[in-house]
Amino acid sequence: MARSATSGGGRGAGRGPAAVRAARRPEVRLPPLEPWDGGELEPDGDYDGLEFRDADFAGQDGAGARFMDCALTGCALDEVSMPRARLLDSVLTGVRGVGTDLAEATLRDVELHDARLGGTQLHGAVLERVLIRGGKIDYLNLRRSRLKDVVFEGCVLVEPDFGGARLERVAFVGCALKEADFSAATLTDVDLRGAAPLELARGVDRLSGAVVSPAQLLDLAPVLAAQLGMRVLAEE
Repeated sequence: MARSATSGGGRGAGRGPAAVRAARRPEVRLPPLEPWDGGELEPDGDYDGLEFRDADFAGQDGAGARFMDCALTGCALDEVSMPRARLLDSVLTGVRGVGTDLAEATLRDVELHDARLGGTQLHGAVLERVLIRGGKIDYLNLRRSRLKDVVFEGCVLVEPDFGGARLERVAFVGCALKEADFSAATLTDVDLRGAAPLELARGVDRLSGAVVSPAQLLDLAPVLAAQLGMRVLAEE
């Protein structure tokens, strides 16, 4: 097992105290893996150095399971129950599913590539050094979660819920952020400049600690004005 984390090389990195601190990206280097021999997930199961390829975990119970140095490729995760699971030093590629339950899970040094997920439950979860690249995730529930050194890159997030979450060194790079909810969230060094479009349904008042581009600020002007109770009227 060998892995490291590197700085994200964001535009604000290393440019003085006013610059946004870049997220540290995971670089997962998996050891030689053993193929998964099939069967169902087990609650509190311990999975180490395994390759899960095209497995169907729909409706299974893996609560509290631990995955370390694993690769999950093309797996179906519909309605799988994995609350309090731990995913460590692992790579998930092309996973798909609706209603995946990962509430209060821990994801550390994880890469998620080209996922197609809907209604994924990650409320109360801890994400540290996580890269989510490509794919589309609808209705991602991250309420009251903690995100540190997380990068969303080249993906589409539809109505993600960050309500009450704590985000530190989180970046959105070439990412579509549609109708996001940041209600009661706490943001520190959150780089939104790469989000296009950047659409906020709620929580515009919680953007202290975030960085946006001048163009995004203009796009957010109507939402900010509404939040402040301002009326914008053309001169008569």
